[in-house]
Amino acid sequence: MTDLGGFRDHVARIDLSDGSVAYEGIDDEDAKKYIGARGLGVKYVFDQGPDVDPLGPDNLLAFTNGPLTGTQTTMSGRIAICTKSPLTGTVTDSHHGGWSGARLKWAGFDGLMFEGQSDDPVYAVVEDGEVELRDASDYWGQGVHETIDDVADEVDGEVGKNLSVMAIGQAGENEVRYASILNEDDRASGRGGTGCVMGNKGLKAVVIKASTDMPKPADQETFQEGHKQAMQVIQESDITAPNEGGLSVYGTNVLMNLTEEMDGLPTKNGQYTSTSSEAELAPDEPNIDSENVSGENVRENILVDEPTCHSCPVACKKEVEVQVNHKGEDMNIRMESYEYESAWALGPNSMNDDRDKVAAMIDRCNDFGMDTIEAGNIMAMAMEATEKGYMPEGEGMDWGGPDNMLDMLEAIAHRDGYLGDLLAGGQEHVADELDAHDCKLSVKGQAIAAYDPRGLKGMGIGYATSNRGACHLRGYTPSAEILGVPEKVDPTEWEGKGELTVVFQDLHAISDSFDICKFNAFAEGIEEYVLQYNGMTGRDVSEDELMEAGKRVYTLERYYNNLTGFDGDDDSLPGRFVEGHDEAIPAQGGIEGELCELDKMKEEYYAERGWVDGVVPDERLEELGIDVGPGTGVSRGDSGAPADD
Repeated sequence: MTDLGGFRDHVARIDLSDGSVAYEGIDDEDAKKYIGARGLGVKYVFDQGPDVDPLGPDNLLAFTNGPLTGTQTTMSGRIAICTKSPLTGTVTDSHHGGWSGARLKWAGFDGLMFEGQSDDPVYAVVEDGEVELRDASDYWGQGVHETIDDVADEVDGEVGKNLSVMAIGQAGENEVRYASILNEDDRASGRGGTGCVMGNKGLKAVVIKASTDMPKPADQETFQEGHKQAMQVIQESDITAPNEGGLSVYGTNVLMNLTEEMDGLPTKNGQYTSTSSEAELAPDEPNIDSENVSGENVRENILVDEPTCHSCPVACKKEVEVQVNHKGEDMNIRMESYEYESAWALGPNSMNDDRDKVAAMIDRCNDFGMDTIEAGNIMAMAMEATEKGYMPEGEGMDWGGPDNMLDMLEAIAHRDGYLGDLLAGGQEHVADELDAHDCKLSVKGQAIAAYDPRGLKGMGIGYATSNRGACHLRGYTPSAEILGVPEKVDPTEWEGKGELTVVFQDLHAISDSFDICKFNAFAEGIEEYVLQYNGMTGRDVSEDELMEAGKRVYTLERYYNNLTGFDGDDDSLPGRFVEGHDEAIPAQGGIEGELCELDKMKEEYYAERGWVDGVVPDERLEELGIDVGPGTGVSRGDSGAPADD
């Protein structure tokens, strides 16, 4: 039990195998050690056992919010979904914005823990501190958008007013390894295959019915001081200032032109570092221009609305409307997730710059419930594998071709045909099946994001050491390398990037555990975090103590992965990015010749973490107060092999 402010001290455990629901409080020590949301969710998953089958009944699917979720805190509308990933085999957490995280708190819950597997499709209704399972047979086979509309009618609620629905589409039902969970139509817990786990469990949707009921701070004066300070720095930031900052005006896709100009935009499955470099070096091939799918282009031509999330003044969401003709069919599409990562993966990395059909592809991914980053990457991988002759006769994909890409997304979601079924398995699966490992752009099985590690060295060590596979959001070093927050660093300099990455990873572990949006970190820092956390919970932790909690969360995740067999060999990068690798492709354009000095950065990173070749030594676990599990069996000075290898 915990009496910390910001918590409801109420968690539901739902066994989908027999339909039972039990309720419990939160361990007070865990709440203090692991903060909430991501930290607590990972602890629940750890306690379930690292050796579970990701697609077995014992794998836990944890929906968790944090002590700041659903409060007056700016950007506090997020929710964490934690589980063992069927894509990577690591622990994973995937977050989304909107209102479901806040509404779960308002409905009286800190978390929902789903385990087991239902024989028949079900959905969960959460209201007034209780959970009820209902038959979802009529909704199985539907896309996300139709499911949300139908479920809202059945429970007599209004989405956006008193109702949030988190649902899977056909990709989750068919266990596509990178299936996602969508809420309010277009906000996705996209990465790691959380939707695949949800589909495997027979859980079609989680419906939360609640009106606004924000928790009150335990220490109102301290909280208001922190809140006022946070609002001030957000309003003064060139990035987050409402209606003025780049993120507010253009959304996340403000980055498209910036990364293009600095040759940090992976193009043609990362063979080039920008679309302009590709056009210059391959003038006889069809060329594209990333500006066509940029935030500036989107705002000028297809923007129709700018919705926001709970308690967010920034409003980075950009709702668009397009009319496209797909193989003779006229389609009118209105959607709100024209994000940078999605536009890149389905655009320049796949040699496509059709702005409106990129919107159609993002919308299709959202309706099928499928990670746009992984989907775009897997098709780019298929295109390169086709070009290199790895595909069986009669199979494959050509570069670009947005109509064929739209069709392939449907084939993947339904596992239709040889190629649809193959690509549904993820990059590692495709590489193994085709012996096409030189075509994959993944780390620990998860595909990279829209930052080239040859031009942004911090992102290189960040991808490699991310606990959930390649990820830009574990430690967002482009904040410093591109945007100059908290200060500008040279993106092509490797020295210091290991240490910088550790700081960002620990800071983001804190914000993910609060659970507030990472974009606040473009303005806020640990000072604002401590004031708001102490004010809400009634605690009196220092800045150093809160940073140690972030370090503890990150280390617990790494410890989990160590127990499943991961070590420093898995902290890798695709060969084309790495200095000294046989497959290395040096950068072009303004950073010509650059490659990622991965080994040097790993050495610096492990020293800063106190790890041994990617493994947490038992002494470090003890120092951080992580007193669960058997330990790794590794001590400082040992080789890094986990005890069970």
